[in-house]
Amino acid sequence: MNDQGAELHPFSSETGEHLFVVNGSQIYDLSPALIGRLESLTAEQLGLRSTPRIDDIPLVDPPIHAFSLAVAQKCNMGCTYCYASGGDFGERPQSMPLATAHAAIDRLLEETDPGESVMLAFMGGEPLVNRAVVRQATEYAAEQAAARGVRVRFRITTNATLLTAQDIDLFVDHAFAVTVSLDGVGEVHNKLRPLRGGRDSYDHILQRLAPLLAAEGRHEVSARVTVTPRNLRLVETLKTFVELGFHSVGFSPMLRSPSGLGRMQGADFDALLEQMLACGQHFQRETIAGRRVPFANLASALKELHRGTHRPYPCGAGAGYFGVSASGEVAACHRFINDEHGQMGTLDAGLDRPAQRRWLSERHVHTQEPCRSCWARYLCGGGCHHEVLGRGRPACSFIRDWLHYCLQTYVTLQVKAPWYFDAEPAQEPAHAP
Repeated sequence: MNDQGAELHPFSSETGEHLFVVNGSQIYDLSPALIGRLESLTAEQLGLRSTPRIDDIPLVDPPIHAFSLAVAQKCNMGCTYCYASGGDFGERPQSMPLATAHAAIDRLLEETDPGESVMLAFMGGEPLVNRAVVRQATEYAAEQAAARGVRVRFRITTNATLLTAQDIDLFVDHAFAVTVSLDGVGEVHNKLRPLRGGRDSYDHILQRLAPLLAAEGRHEVSARVTVTPRNLRLVETLKTFVELGFHSVGFSPMLRSPSGLGRMQGADFDALLEQMLACGQHFQRETIAGRRVPFANLASALKELHRGTHRPYPCGAGAGYFGVSASGEVAACHRFINDEHGQMGTLDAGLDRPAQRRWLSERHVHTQEPCRSCWARYLCGGGCHHEVLGRGRPACSFIRDWLHYCLQTYVTLQVKAPWYFDAEPAQEPAHAP
């Protein structure tokens, strides 16, 4: 098939033969008559050639809808692989003053019309090192948003070692999405994420987390596992964290670290894929049996496939989402704090729109290689900007193989567990060509 690699991706599942059409992220069941002829046919001959849903034109001056505040550029843990160089982003440790947090909130809300929604996240380092600003900024944002008729959602990423009853009350009262960094079960986690000085942290974290996991409310608590060659027992981790009561469990391979330690490479990706597929098979079995497994990587992919998502960027970084440093500098996202590649202005001077336009032009998936000819480009969006700019694309084969599996799982669950998608808006029904 002369355009198969870039425009069409055939795949099999236990329910039959299928075709993924890159333009518009459409999925079709294949008729038996076409299966043997597929490689000789083009998208146009199949009647699937249509106006491209994504062109070469980058976004222009999109409104800001999310800020991540680095309220504490310092941390109480000693993770050797930390992208933030131990929490301080390679500079002196510092905390965000409340006035800076207020300025960020004002900037976020000033471009937002009544009835719209914004997101405010707290990051670090460890944000609870600067607990007072987290609390006061949350209350200020809630008050200011309510006065403007704007909905504000709150997020925090924390190691949970400093979590108190008062923090839990704040998170429950304001329906926070709480992401907890945990890198495995027991000693596996302890070796990767010790406290400063080398003391173990796992049991201490679980003790602090238990009341939050047990609390009733609209808050959500997710576990985020940074995967290195040293913690590849993902099925055990997934099952354990689900039993602990996490609302969501997600795995993210370590691709870039300032020290170079913990990075995934070579055969590590084969082991990672094997474990991810095993997690996915567990998810499938449990879902078909009517039991929920909050495996975030697969659940998110299924949701996007059901919506027919197709995108020219991997995320909102540098578009509607920005990171704000403790000193008020604006970056393309929380990972680009103090990184020249992603500087986007300051709170005082405002967003640097020319820098943003350059970013959105240069980071568009159509300008990336080998993305331009990859069937997964509008699902992947070209990969995390911070990782690609710092290390290239060592994970492309893994990502394609994982997305191929997600496609197989999607069509299987459509037949065997259609109720799974009941709460999600679907793309237009596919017809066999």
